[in-house]
Amino acid sequence: MAKYRLVLLRHGEGAWTKENRFCSWVDQKLSSDGIKEAQNCGKHLKALGFEFDLVFTSVLSRSIQTAWLILEEMGQEWVPIQSSWRLNERHYGALIGLNRAEMALNHGEEQVKIWRRSYDVTPPPISESHPYYDEIYNDRRYKCSDVSQDNLPKAESLKDVLDRLLPYWNEKIVPELKSGKMILISAHGNSSRALLKHIEGISDEDIINVTLPTGVPILLELDENLHPLGPHQFLGDQEAIQAAIKKVEDQGKVKSAEK
Repeated sequence: MAKYRLVLLRHGEGAWTKENRFCSWVDQKLSSDGIKEAQNCGKHLKALGFEFDLVFTSVLSRSIQTAWLILEEMGQEWVPIQSSWRLNERHYGALIGLNRAEMALNHGEEQVKIWRRSYDVTPPPISESHPYYDEIYNDRRYKCSDVSQDNLPKAESLKDVLDRLLPYWNEKIVPELKSGKMILISAHGNSSRALLKHIEGISDEDIINVTLPTGVPILLELDENLHPLGPHQFLGDQEAIQAAIKKVEDQGKVKSAEK
């Protein structure tokens, strides 16, 4: 019997996800399909009888919007939400805004997979001449963060994401879990992967093969020491979920017509 249960998910499809671009810290709303994914996620969680006490999100709109839509579908709009940059998507540095398939064509699919999925490889850092630098670093939401603007990352590996996420997990989320609250974390592909790596003890080598589809809730059942009682469970139609995982994996491949 699980002592604690936690639901984690990657937000619904964002506008740039649909365009197959590295979105990262550029703020984007959900696409029309992403809105439906979040609503369907809420419907499914309601049907399964989940009742949340607290929700954690990043400070990016697609993460927050997903949480709002889920709670609305569940009739739990009153549930408190806490947001932190520490749950943000991985900072992809100079790759932000670039098309993944075009990058695969120019740099090879394996290199793009390493940039996207590896544990400790950091992409080239963003510079002040980057077209989205000012949009990110002049954003008021980061003036409210718990680190100075100068100390915000300019590029991150998945290891870096885990390093900045763990203090928030240990100091903010874990105490709420241990108090008996049912928690939903509406995060991003890489912040969710980093958290799964930590909770489940996934190796540096194996994490490259962990792919999370958008808008699919993941159930973690934990013992009193927050150790998993089994592997994480994707909730929903398993055939559709596997198709969604393949869709994410294919984003970093050269399109057939270009091969």
